[in-house]
Amino acid sequence: MRHLIDFGDLPRSEWDGLYARASRIMDDPQNFLDACCGKVMASLFYEPSTRTNFSFQTAMLRLGGTVFGFADPNSSSVAKGETLKDTIKMVSGYADVVVMRTPWEGAAKAASLYSHVPVVNAGDGGHMHPTQTMADLTTMTRLLGRVDGLSVGLCGDLKNGRTVHSLIKALAKFTGVRFFLISPRELAIPDYMRAFMRENNMFFTEVTGLESVIPQLDVLYMTRIQRERFVDPLEYERNKGIYILTRRKLERAKEHMLVMHPLPRVDEIAVDVDDDPRAAYFQQARYGMFARMALLADLANQPRLDRTEALEIGTGPVCRNPRCITQSQPYLPPLVKRSGGVDCCAFCDKALE
Repeated sequence: MRHLIDFGDLPRSEWDGLYARASRIMDDPQNFLDACCGKVMASLFYEPSTRTNFSFQTAMLRLGGTVFGFADPNSSSVAKGETLKDTIKMVSGYADVVVMRTPWEGAAKAASLYSHVPVVNAGDGGHMHPTQTMADLTTMTRLLGRVDGLSVGLCGDLKNGRTVHSLIKALAKFTGVRFFLISPRELAIPDYMRAFMRENNMFFTEVTGLESVIPQLDVLYMTRIQRERFVDPLEYERNKGIYILTRRKLERAKEHMLVMHPLPRVDEIAVDVDDDPRAAYFQQARYGMFARMALLADLANQPRLDRTEALEIGTGPVCRNPRCITQSQPYLPPLVKRSGGVDCCAFCDKALE
């Protein structure tokens, strides 16, 4: 595994190995104090982040490594018009691993084409967030003892929720998982994710109400209605506050059900839920640090590439997704992949017209 762009590209065996390492780190962190001694992580955050940014930095420091980077692209040469390609080729000359968060879908995939060191996708717009998925799977396994056979409710903005998309792809590697997709119709999962689930014979049902399905769930994964992902402010106003989990609603849930959330929350989980023993979202954030430690201990110690593969700027199908990285970086090759029997952009996964 040289890059972590999409959790769907990670074999189950590699995830099992990463979880085993994360578990050892949790149980005996003293044995990993020098795992990344002398290694440097570049942290490139093109949009705001608290948990992901801090947990990656803390993870590297706890492993004995060091960190440089930016949390505001206006403080970098990006503000002068530097391309993503040039930024990555420059930064990968200084670092041993690059961690990046961007608002552009497919940006981490694009960066991996030009980097001399491993690239980790820390969130690319509304597309994917594979290391949040590592935190999610670590939480489920640690607290429930398994992932196979769970009934998982995904609630909120499933259209723009990159954490949801990554988690669905990851859970395709497990057996017997049942999905309850809870969202308003205009925020339902995108077609490419629905096609993925059907292609992988995953059980799922789409509903608009939370309370009717909560008794069936082993995991309730709440998500925020994300103001920053809406082009139309009126659409956001129509949907904000549509799902609010309270202690009263939890009365109908299983005693062992986990309430999870990638955070930050706004109003979708009431404060009175925090003291319920089923509330796992703050533990989830801490487990994410250990999962990222396990990942960095592997990737930061990978050998550097002397050179990257030469890529021609060719002609081919054009992605029409306005949020795709190809819209702002025209030098990128027109990469295509098949998904659900349809040609899709290999950067953002949207179907090509």
